[in-house]
This record gives sequence, C-alpha cells and structure tokens, in this order.
Amino acid sequence: MSGLILIIGVLIGLAFLTLLERKILGYIQIRKGPNKVGIIGILQPFGDAIKLFSKESMYPLMSNFNSYYFSPIMNLFLALFLWMVMPFVTIFFNFNFSFLFFLCVTSLGVYSVMMAGWSSNSNYSLLGGIRSVAQSISYEVSLVLILLSFLMLISSFSMLKLKDYQFYIWFFFLFLPLSMMWFVSSLAETNRTPFDFAEGESELVSGFNVEYSSGGFALIFLAEYASILFMSMLCTMLFLGADLISFNFFLKLSLMSFLWIWVRGTLPRFRYDKLMYLAWKSFLPVSLNYFFFYVGLKLYIFSFLV
Repeated sequence: MSGLILIIGVLIGLAFLTLLERKILGYIQIRKGPNKVGIIGILQPFGDAIKLFSKESMYPLMSNFNSYYFSPIMNLFLALFLWMVMPFVTIFFNFNFSFLFFLCVTSLGVYSVMMAGWSSNSNYSLLGGIRSVAQSISYEVSLVLILLSFLMLISSFSMLKLKDYQFYIWFFFLFLPLSMMWFVSSLAETNRTPFDFAEGESELVSGFNVEYSSGGFALIFLAEYASILFMSMLCTMLFLGADLISFNFFLKLSLMSFLWIWVRGTLPRFRYDKLMYLAWKSFLPVSLNYFFFYVGLKLYIFSFLV
C-alpha cells in the first residue's frame, strides 16, 4: 500500500514538474507559458496526458514490433522502480544495500533506450540510441566513483545513514567539488541539456524516440522526468542534509528540480567530443583522486579511534 501511494505521488509530481518546466522556460524566454487550462494553467499536464493517451498509435511497418512496443513500458517501469530505494522512517523497503540497488537499476535503464532506438528500424533513432548508451556508460563510471567517496565516509550502503552523518554539517561543504561534479554527471545521466545528445533535434530530428507517438512517447517522456525527480531527491539526500521528515527536505528537492530546468533554459548543447572528453579526461581522474583522498582520510580518522 505504501509503495502504491509513493508511485501515485511520484506520477502526480511528474505532472506538475512538466508544468513547472514549461512555466520557467516561458519566463526565461519572456513569455507566459501554459496559462489557459484551469487557473494559471494548473490543469495543463492532465490535458496533455488525456490528449497523448487518446491519440492513435502509429507503428513503423519495418519495426521489430515486440521490442518497439515494450521498451517504453520497461523504461517507465525502471524509472519508477528506482523510487523503491527512497528511505522511509517506517519499516517500508529500508534495505541496507539501497545504493547498490540504485546502481543496478540505473545500469538497466540503458537497455530500454537501446531497444527503443534499435527496434524502430530508423537510422535517426538508432543513432540517438547509440549516443545515449555511450553517454550513459561514460558518465556512470564517474558517477560511481563520486558515490564511492560519499559511501567511504558513511561506511554503509544504506541511505538512512546519510541523515545521521549530516546532522551537524551538510556534505555539500565537505564535498564541494564532488557535489558539483555529481550534479553535472546527473544531468548527463538523465540526458538533459547541455547533454541531450540522444534528442539532438538539429541533427537527429528527435533522437531515439523519433518513431514513437501517443502513449509510447508519453511513457518515454514520463520516464525521463521520473529520473530527473529521483536524481533531485538523491542530490538532496547526498549533500543537502537528508532530513526526510521535515518540510525543508521537499523545499530542497524542489530547488534541485528547478536547477535542472534552469540549466535547460540557460546553456546551449555541448559538442559530442567535448562530452566524452569531460567524462573520461576530467571527471574520471578528479573523482578517482578524491576517492583516494577520502579513503586516506577515513583510515587516518580510524587510526585515531583505535
């Protein structure tokens, strides 16, 4: 029952995250954004959902139908399945290896994008899928190394431990460069501007989802925003004080989601070789060096305690 309430809450959150994004992008571009449907456009996401799911689905004749049909469903399922690691103060799903579970599920998310790109049997979607897979794999390496530095200090794979260790000072101040790198890697991991190469409209029409319409497109869209909301939650847990039972937690979560949108409205798209250069030649060595530093720090502290 708790899981169902969590998933419904996430889906409603996604609806209003899309509205927030369109409003903020509107004001950045000096226009209003959605403001007709309901009071100040508040019912716009539900109108969009009804429109998308009631439209006729078009299937490419040469597509591999089963993979084409099930990959958006798998994509959304994995994005929502990630939320099972959300720590609750009650007994609900508080397993001690939540970070390992997070890494496993995010790695699986690459396959659904790859299937969606390949099964459409279109050159544009295949290129978008290949780009997305290469990008996700590249940034997962640095993402894991950055995460290991955090895990080294808390000596646990459980998210609940983050709350105890940030009681006096947020990890943001202890891990300032790593926190920034985590945020940038999260942008790349969720395929967002300035790293949205999978959806390069100027050269790939719409990337891996170019052949999808109506419900299939809506599911891919929802999966992307579920990942954004989840990564915002994880950022808040990791370095903004994991005070889950306070109202401040949700304010910080909203702020992190706002940063995702702000970046989209501000920055242009990277060049693809620069993206790879940033992942392998900047983030990887820096995160590795920081990891060794925090291992040394932990051992130094441990030697004093013994």
